Amino acid sequence: MKVKIKILIAVAATFSLISCQQKNNKNAAETEKSGAIEEKHEEEAATIATLTQEQINSVGITLGTIENKNLTASIKANGALRVPNNNKANATSLYGGVIKSLKVQLGDHVRKGQVIATIENPQFIQLQEEYLTIGSKMILADQELRRQKELQEGNAGALKNLQSATAEVNSLRARKASLQKQIQLMGINPAGISASGLKSALTVTSPVSGTVSSEFAKIGSYVDVSSPVVEIVDNSLIHLDLQVFEKDLPMVKIGQTVNFTLTNNPSTSYTAKVFNIGSSFENESKTVAIHCTVTGNKTGLIDGMNITAMISIGNALTAAVPNDAIAEADGKYYIFAKTNKKPKMHDEHGEDGESGEKHNEEKEKEIASNSVNFEKIEVSKGVSELGYTAITPVKEIPEGTKIVTKGTFFVNAKLSNSGEHEH
Repeated sequence: MKVKIKILIAVAATFSLISCQQKNNKNAAETEKSGAIEEKHEEEAATIATLTQEQINSVGITLGTIENKNLTASIKANGALRVPNNNKANATSLYGGVIKSLKVQLGDHVRKGQVIATIENPQFIQLQEEYLTIGSKMILADQELRRQKELQEGNAGALKNLQSATAEVNSLRARKASLQKQIQLMGINPAGISASGLKSALTVTSPVSGTVSSEFAKIGSYVDVSSPVVEIVDNSLIHLDLQVFEKDLPMVKIGQTVNFTLTNNPSTSYTAKVFNIGSSFENESKTVAIHCTVTGNKTGLIDGMNITAMISIGNALTAAVPNDAIAEADGKYYIFAKTNKKPKMHDEHGEDGESGEKHNEEKEKEIASNSVNFEKIEVSKGVSELGYTAITPVKEIPEGTKIVTKGTFFVNAKLSNSGEHEH
């Protein structure tokens, strides 16, 4: 009997021990699972940065997209912006005079034929006076010629007198024609000249449409044909003059795309297309001039600006972003893409409490109404040229997704600070 009791006690103890061990294993598994879920939520939360619109505006954060750039199959070249000579001109006066007024300033846009300045010279009045006087002389000369013809027909006049009268009329007619042309070049209508309407000032007009790039005269200064008043340039037809070395010349073809930046503003990129390849070396530099037409945006481009260009010699395009769009942290590189994902809110009222969930929902709605979320996405960097860097994201980014192109440092700092606060 005692043996049976001891056996029953041993069996009960064994079952009790197995039950406790299973319970402990279950609790450990649940704890591990809970920790993994919590770690996952924390990891997801640490990749979403939320910024209010006020923060975006105050910091100057700008958005853009991932672009396709030819950064590898390219030739680097230096050059300058140029306007063809047939698209720039000097506004000059055909007659010398003193500047009475200037109607334009540097940077003004003018139309062809627009008045640039007015000049004065007593000689202008003298020419008009002579034109009126010669008209009277021609009337008398014509009368004298007719009289001499009548006398000659009646054998009462000398042939010499008739010839002299004829020469006088021809001379006056030539002089009147010359004065008429000069007055027209002055911008005065000869038919409108009268003794009471003589003009002492002439106008200088613009020979082309464009922008005033230089001023050579001032009020009170004397100008003539060799002294231009202003220079006018049509920057809408601006093009590139690139200097390409002999070794690279065989790879350059008409129609190739050119990406370039201004030396004093490398953050802005422009595009052009090769339209002409020079056939001789430039001076002693052993380079050949490559002429390119600027395409797309021309804002801020001025004749004479120095540029750095990349001539695309292949069709291999790669995803690229501005250099400022990439942030570095812990030896890795990231970009920030605009997203509809939301960061996980910290439960201030317990893990399972209804009040905590309600509080979080209200807080999320309040933040979402005046904020933008950005997802931190890891990328690998490639070659960098002209302010752009080739990238390869570790996860697919939909085409057209807006990314932070300026102010990435602030977004990354905001994410780091919010992450530390969450933990």
